[in-house]
Amino acid sequence: MKKLLVQCFVLGIAITATFSCEPEKKKRVLNLPKTDLAKGDLIPMPQKILATEKAFALDQFTAIYTSENAVGFPEAGKFLAKSIKAKTDLDIPVNVEEVPSREGIIYINQSDSLELDIPEAYQLYITPDSVILNSNTAQGAFRGIQTLRQIIPEVSLDTIADYKVWPIPTGKITDSPVFAYRGSMLDVARHVFSVDEVKKYIDLLAYYKYNVLHLHLTDDQGWRIEIKSWPKLTEIGGSTEVGGEKGGFFTQEQYKDIVAYAAERYITIVPEVDMPGHTNAASVSYPFLNGNGKKVELYEGTHVGFSTFDTRKDTVYAFIDDVVREISEMTPGPYFHIGGDESHVTKKKDYIYFVEKVEKIVHKYGKTMIGWDEVVTADIDSKSIAQFWSSKKNADLAVKKGMKIIMSPAKKAYLDMQYDSLSKHGLHWAAFIPTDTAYIWTPEKYEGIPVENILGIEAPLWSETVSDIGEAEYLAFPRAIGYAELSWSTPENRNWENYKIRLGNQAPFLDRMNVKYYPSPLIDWKKSKYTYEEIKKD
Repeated sequence: MKKLLVQCFVLGIAITATFSCEPEKKKRVLNLPKTDLAKGDLIPMPQKILATEKAFALDQFTAIYTSENAVGFPEAGKFLAKSIKAKTDLDIPVNVEEVPSREGIIYINQSDSLELDIPEAYQLYITPDSVILNSNTAQGAFRGIQTLRQIIPEVSLDTIADYKVWPIPTGKITDSPVFAYRGSMLDVARHVFSVDEVKKYIDLLAYYKYNVLHLHLTDDQGWRIEIKSWPKLTEIGGSTEVGGEKGGFFTQEQYKDIVAYAAERYITIVPEVDMPGHTNAASVSYPFLNGNGKKVELYEGTHVGFSTFDTRKDTVYAFIDDVVREISEMTPGPYFHIGGDESHVTKKKDYIYFVEKVEKIVHKYGKTMIGWDEVVTADIDSKSIAQFWSSKKNADLAVKKGMKIIMSPAKKAYLDMQYDSLSKHGLHWAAFIPTDTAYIWTPEKYEGIPVENILGIEAPLWSETVSDIGEAEYLAFPRAIGYAELSWSTPENRNWENYKIRLGNQAPFLDRMNVKYYPSPLIDWKKSKYTYEEIKKD
């Protein structure tokens, strides 16, 4: 069977793919319905959408081709094929040379366009014959794949052929993120989550174009990461959690597995070892670390601020050096989070001394230090990053020092805040945060922090009131979906009335992923999207 060279011309751009087919075979003729790409349920909302009201038929004749010699592109194609299989049960071949009767091509192309010079930028060109995803980077291609996943209808259109067809709306999407840092935090210290549960959370974040998962690995109630040079941290400090559960921890191999899994989805893991406060689990494991003058015991409660390291002992910094070194060796991302919040029993001068010493240790191992906003009271490098959660005074000081800021205001972005007074889980010390309040604010203007100082947004999920992953999902979703849009989409593309319709149409995906989300009464949740009757009516 001879090779056939197929050239696709889409809006003036030529893309060439080589594959095998039967030259004498007629193309399938499908009477696909009119579509409107601009009325899709995309979250985050892309920068620009141009609809052309036709459809590409995703079916058993479709194939995926990628730029084969471009790093990460073949893997992106395989990820798309696996995602399509999960949604449609179609087996789409990727970069297969001998594929007869392939008539619809999805091509993932490494571009060199100056329009796509932002690392995560991408363009989607969809015609009745082809889907072409252009990006300069595999990371950008991966973000575009998430858009394509959302465009694929939930159900097939079965009346136009004797096989299943999913009509994908045609048009052009041009897209890139507003913020470089788009994160969520998962507190595995107060409650332990399994490796598979963390991976599921990563999958959900990736679908909505997050690129950071911050893991809160240590606190008063538990130490969750194996440190080989200090084994009692997990043997003793990892034995408890809030509410008296059995605790647990990640071995280094498990942690590496999580890091690698996230990296495959272009998500950076940010490890946090909270100090000098929130350190009871460490101090009960090695009492010489303790600086509050009291006997240390295992702790399963939820109070904060009572623990501290002894900031004037050289042995404490030798311990921290080992911890930062071992975790940094397993974490290829650029950041190391030192916590630094709510260290109420640490004297101010001791706190400042401590933060400045630990910053040097973090730099020693090639990482950029992140700390909760209290750390800016120390004389730290302007390249370190402040995570604004509570104090506008501290945020203003960070701006004055020329630092970048991660926006995590508790009143707006804390995922552990209750939706309302009837919420089954969560707290409300900062505020009640219903689904609309989580979305209707402008990070670029919040508390007068200049946009040029904002690195991005992070939605933290603290787990004091959580006993399993379902309860965590209840708190995170749907609000984490809104934070995804605030992080990615331009302010002019954020609109509550439009967003709440798109959010309601996320229900089939959330149900398919078995997410125990909070069914906010503000949202009309659509359990079955793109039914045949709706398509026929349109």
